[in-house]
Amino acid sequence: MATSDPAHLAELARADGRLGLDTEFMPEGRYKPLLCLVQIAAGGEIAVLDPLQGFEPGPLADVLADPEVEIVVHAGRQDVAILRREWHTEFSNVFDTQIAAGFAGFSAQAGYNGLLHDVLKVRLPKTASFTRWDARPLTEEQLRYARGDVEHLMALRDEIAERLESRGRLEWAREECRAIAEATDERDPDEVWRRLPRVNGLDARDRAVARELAAWRERTAADEDRPVGSVLRDPTVVELAKRQPLGRRELAQIRGVNPDVVRRRGPALIEAIARGQEAEPVHLDDGDRMPTESVDGPVIALAEALVRSRAQAAGLAYELIAVRAVLAPIVVSIRRGAPEPDVRTLRGWRRELVGAELLELLAGRRTLTVSDGGRVQVTEL
Repeated sequence: MATSDPAHLAELARADGRLGLDTEFMPEGRYKPLLCLVQIAAGGEIAVLDPLQGFEPGPLADVLADPEVEIVVHAGRQDVAILRREWHTEFSNVFDTQIAAGFAGFSAQAGYNGLLHDVLKVRLPKTASFTRWDARPLTEEQLRYARGDVEHLMALRDEIAERLESRGRLEWAREECRAIAEATDERDPDEVWRRLPRVNGLDARDRAVARELAAWRERTAADEDRPVGSVLRDPTVVELAKRQPLGRRELAQIRGVNPDVVRRRGPALIEAIARGQEAEPVHLDDGDRMPTESVDGPVIALAEALVRSRAQAAGLAYELIAVRAVLAPIVVSIRRGAPEPDVRTLRGWRRELVGAELLELLAGRRTLTVSDGGRVQVTEL
């Protein structure tokens, strides 16, 4: 298949001050996704580079880390994470068209094809999106699809940026895109226990066992290059932490621990449980000790109504400002008289737009009413 010289593409990007980027990868059956293609748009040229056939990414890796070159992506968190890992590089200046579109009145989860149609009146076929990107040779259909993912990316970026500039929202979008530059798919084995379902419901000693089991599972999956869930499923890890079986017979009584798991992994599981039993109990952070109560539900809904009304008035996607998981700790902290939680809705431009007003509402110093036109209004008491 046709390729381009990475050094030439890097020169084009530096001359133009920007580079369009997309990747194709295969996450199935692996511990981490396999990078299969890298699509580049630079200086009016489009290239599809094949990591599986090999090329020297150094010049492009340097460009990704160059703060003077804007890296344009769409929903690029995973693209950034994979390239940071595979190319041993950093990102300094990212513009994500999906994030930016949320500040221009589109959905915060707007897809690339939908945005191309809504913004540029361009339609692209998506027939190859779920094909095997790790199989070689690639088909012409796959190559056309891959090129299409960056072919109109710069034009989309320019149109969205122009709309944001006219509304005074461009810097807000740039601020939000900075987090994408830090995206990673690296996981700390000693911290993955926090993602287990209902782990906060365990007592501190059982939680220490869950931490050891989750760390063992993470390292095993990495060593064998397989998904963590294929080693042991989340509910099984939690159940093992609760019951803490001491031998193969007890292990076999746990749902999700089939005879093959007992045979192949039984000794390692029992050792991990023993390490957890000997470890210091794992106490929750203050933020984890603030579960909602039944009284909080209506207040969270009230907070959500205020945020949604301010988002609508500003022409922003609601999800950019807050989601229920962010509003809940704000409501709980106010009810308990605790300090403000460190959540995004109470920082930066979000605080200016609605965060400070939200705190006033929850403190009882403002009230919400509905106007004759059906709009939410905020009244100071």
